[in-house]
Amino acid sequence: MDVVPVPQLSDNYAYLLIDPASREAAVVDCAEADAVLAEAKRRGVALRAVLATHHHFDHVGGNRDLLASIPDLRVYGSAADAPKIPGITDRVQDGDAVELSGLHGRVIFIPAHTSGHVAYHFPDEEAVFTGDTLFAGGCGRLFEGDAAQMMRSLGKLAALPDRTRVFCGHEYTEKNLQFALTLEPGNVPLAKKMAAVQALRRAGKPTVPSTIAEEKATNPFLRTASPELAATVRARVPGLQANDPVALFAAVRALKDRF
Repeated sequence: MDVVPVPQLSDNYAYLLIDPASREAAVVDCAEADAVLAEAKRRGVALRAVLATHHHFDHVGGNRDLLASIPDLRVYGSAADAPKIPGITDRVQDGDAVELSGLHGRVIFIPAHTSGHVAYHFPDEEAVFTGDTLFAGGCGRLFEGDAAQMMRSLGKLAALPDRTRVFCGHEYTEKNLQFALTLEPGNVPLAKKMAAVQALRRAGKPTVPSTIAEEKATNPFLRTASPELAATVRARVPGLQANDPVALFAAVRALKDRF
């Protein structure tokens, strides 16, 4: 599977998933159809499906325009989000298979950013598309869930093989890592990742994909067991209950919201 990031809006990514054998493709999270259609044409592939991770407009706002150009597109999305996903044809739930032109994926239900958020995992391709739940160096805001729910959702993703490539919904990596360094300034892998990310941004290149291994080493929302992170957060949040990982996670999220 070839994965092509397609910039959308100011800092979003859609992703073309291309099967090299059939030259057929799917797109994950289309906000602007024109850019996706142009990239598919440039690469000589036939777009067959849309995979929506959640219902926010900057992830599904291009669906109707895609369907106007390709009326027989399949549109996959969470059954829980279905009324809010334009053009949905296939309502999916946790564990469902997604078969696309020789590509074999499965759905992972990861609510909290929205109550119906899903990821699409392609084990054979060592790739997962996480929308706005797991970012490189961060996680989504808790719009429709709470800290405990987000921790469970992130735990599902962190349990994937370390080599799994993480394709997230936004180019937030540099700012996410700036925040992470305020909590773990002694984290050597984090400092190295920041240097690499800054070099990519200077070159005008995307910072995606990350990997599950990189996220476990650098993402503060996967590092509540870090003594340095816990000590920093407790110093900044007086009265934070000791030995409560959910309270610690919630405190990290609140700090990030104000960063």
